[in-house]
Amino acid sequence: MKNSIIVLTLLFTTLLFAQDQYTQGMQKAFSLWGEGKSTEAANMFERISTVEQDNWLPYYYVAQINTIASFGEKDEKVLKQQLDKAQEFIDIAKAISPNNPEIMVQQAMTHTAWIAFDGATYGMTLSGKVAALYAKAEQLAPENPRVVFSKAEWDMGSARYFGQDITPYCADVERSLELFANFKPESAFHPNWGADRAEATLENCGKK
Repeated sequence: MKNSIIVLTLLFTTLLFAQDQYTQGMQKAFSLWGEGKSTEAANMFERISTVEQDNWLPYYYVAQINTIASFGEKDEKVLKQQLDKAQEFIDIAKAISPNNPEIMVQQAMTHTAWIAFDGATYGMTLSGKVAALYAKAEQLAPENPRVVFSKAEWDMGSARYFGQDITPYCADVERSLELFANFKPESAFHPNWGADRAEATLENCGKK
């Protein structure tokens, strides 16, 4: 009995230490990101992913950082490296957590980065995929503020491209802000971004 208690105590201590290492690593990665050290943050998330192989979150953030860095990138070689990396980590995250609306939004954003770089080349092949991802994410999580806002933002971009009125989508942005106000992430490290972008989009809603 005594030996069993010792083994259980050691197991619990090991698990607690591992969890603590994960927490510290994630906090450090977010801190680096907040300081504008995106490359260092992505590297930290990647190191965490090698240990937390059943946890989709570090993979998700590697993909997100590389995708965000790609918007506005003019060098196609750099862009390809970043978005290929993002896609690699999205694929792993999807395998760990299938039908996850947060990952679907991230996948849509990665496709959108390609379209933003060269709409003539990538718009025809990827626009339909983006619309389908947002439609499925909305079906799975209609109350998720990132799903509602990201879909509205995509719809606005599409409307602008075709010279259509974006006003109908302003209501969706407004609704997303209501959802953001009441959203509670599953943990301190689960996705909780987007409210500031939604606010800025609403302020400029309807402006050309």
